[in-house]
Amino acid sequence: MSRRVLVTGSEGFTGVYVCQELRAGGWDVWGAGLTAKSDDPRYIKIDLQNAASLEQIAAIRPDVVIHLAAMAFVAEPDPAPFYHINLLGTRNLLEALCRSKHPPDCTIIASSANVYGNAQAGILSEDIQPNPVNDYAVSKLAMEYLARTYMDRLGIVITRPFNYTGVGQSDRFLIPKIVDHFRRRAPSINLGNLNVERDYSDVRDIARYYRLLSERQPIGATLNLCSSTTSKISEILALLEKNTQHRLEVISDETLRRRNEVHSLFGDNARLAGITGSQTLISLESTLHWMVSSVA
Repeated sequence: MSRRVLVTGSEGFTGVYVCQELRAGGWDVWGAGLTAKSDDPRYIKIDLQNAASLEQIAAIRPDVVIHLAAMAFVAEPDPAPFYHINLLGTRNLLEALCRSKHPPDCTIIASSANVYGNAQAGILSEDIQPNPVNDYAVSKLAMEYLARTYMDRLGIVITRPFNYTGVGQSDRFLIPKIVDHFRRRAPSINLGNLNVERDYSDVRDIARYYRLLSERQPIGATLNLCSSTTSKISEILALLEKNTQHRLEVISDETLRRRNEVHSLFGDNARLAGITGSQTLISLESTLHWMVSSVA
């Protein structure tokens, strides 16, 4: 009999790939989110801000919960949803899981590498002192502390994903924005600092990590999800230009530059590799080719 997993935020960018990966791995996958889906018997509509709507989770009796649902766009102008959804909404979910007669063996909570802030350059391990610099990151770090208080009851695992991308990600994010310009063969694009180096992963690798963590269940661990390599925006532009044979004029936009921006920032994935026995499988070049070749 296959084990059962509940994925919150299953209709979001990450959730779709995580559910696909888990199904391929033989899991009995249930999804949950704000969208109504009358045609899917393994999906429930929930609202993290409405505690009563979470009571239906008890009937699913998941062995593992992967909590991806969140307010995730860092540049969101109104900070209130970060705290209402990421912090208080997560508390509502954890309380509902605790009240269930069959609480999960393992609850994987998606935090963010944004909790490290921008003050320290170089490779970042999970032992680095967090230094959040915006409301999104503060809400995620507060959520981590909250989740740890449920450790003995729900088997908490915390992940800190670095940047990742793929087909289906909103073009409000940088790489999809650039890919969209190349796909449309736009004449130009406004960008900030092209020499900043960041750690980018493919969403399909990230989904694989979530499946492996569901199987390994390293209770109590906090883990970076990352590639441990860096790429410059200028390198991404060059790869896409080679792939599409289209040259895009880059217009330097000072409003897109961050003050005191760290030149190089990437994650240490040694702890993740030690637990999952797996490393990055998909190169950034392959990811970009997949994205630019997909039907918009």
